[in-house]
Amino acid sequence: MATPRPHLPPSLGGELRRQSLLYARLMRLDRPIGIWLLLWPTLWALWIASDGQPDPRIFIVFVLGVIVTRSAGCVINDFADRKYDPGVERTRDRPLATGEVAPIEALVLFTALGLIAIALVLTLNPLTRALAVAGAVLMIVYPFTKRFFVAPQLLMGVAFGWGVPMAFAAQTGEIPRLAWLMFLAVVVWAVMYDTLYAMADRNEDLKIGVHSTAILFGKADLFIISLLQVTLLLALLLVGQVAQLGQWYLIGLGCAALLLLYQRLIISEREPARCFQAFLNNRFVGAAVGVGIFLDYSFAAAA
Repeated sequence: MATPRPHLPPSLGGELRRQSLLYARLMRLDRPIGIWLLLWPTLWALWIASDGQPDPRIFIVFVLGVIVTRSAGCVINDFADRKYDPGVERTRDRPLATGEVAPIEALVLFTALGLIAIALVLTLNPLTRALAVAGAVLMIVYPFTKRFFVAPQLLMGVAFGWGVPMAFAAQTGEIPRLAWLMFLAVVVWAVMYDTLYAMADRNEDLKIGVHSTAILFGKADLFIISLLQVTLLLALLLVGQVAQLGQWYLIGLGCAALLLLYQRLIISEREPARCFQAFLNNRFVGAAVGVGIFLDYSFAAAA
């Protein structure tokens, strides 16, 4: 008779791999949409601030910084929402909601990411460091405002747009009016696309008592989203005029306008899945504007 094999505990390597995957999910590395939405306006700002020739070191610091800060933002957001996420279909499988990751683990991970972000910021000039402190406060405060502030998407927009003045400060040592114009454009864009995100969860958010602009706007949501889209395009058109960008930028802006129109069309019935699809589509809006900026400076330099 064969001797039964003893039960073997999982290997240390397997456990580390499982835990690493959980932490990656907690940081939303498997869903990089937030990285793109944060990265694109930062790249717009770096290219415009540098007249198409960003400092390679600053470029690397900001790309890494976007990945690290977005990851940290997801961790602190899920920590803040850990008692609410189980009640929402789309978020109930998040590691903190399921109990696969303990709250103390999330705080340790957030601290580690924060230290990496600090190390990156210390390589930049004093003005950028000061702006980074304000950005960190916004990132930490935003997730907790959903309990009492009727428009948390506005604060999220400020946090996502904060990379614009930081990019100008790092590249030029100052923050011109053009930087603040771009910042306002990004805030409008973020409020618009995060409202689409919130529309996908509106019914469940109402049940659990979480605020959002989707709830605030109510039946006027489609009209307000259209208004925000038009405002975004006008602001970006003004950015192009102030920065003296040419036809390639206008082509990119035209592509972005078509994408925004597509988003508006697919959300007409307010179907949650379509609203979330429209939210995801904004990574292409950012890419269209970014490619327009890159090509405009590239061909201008070659002329």
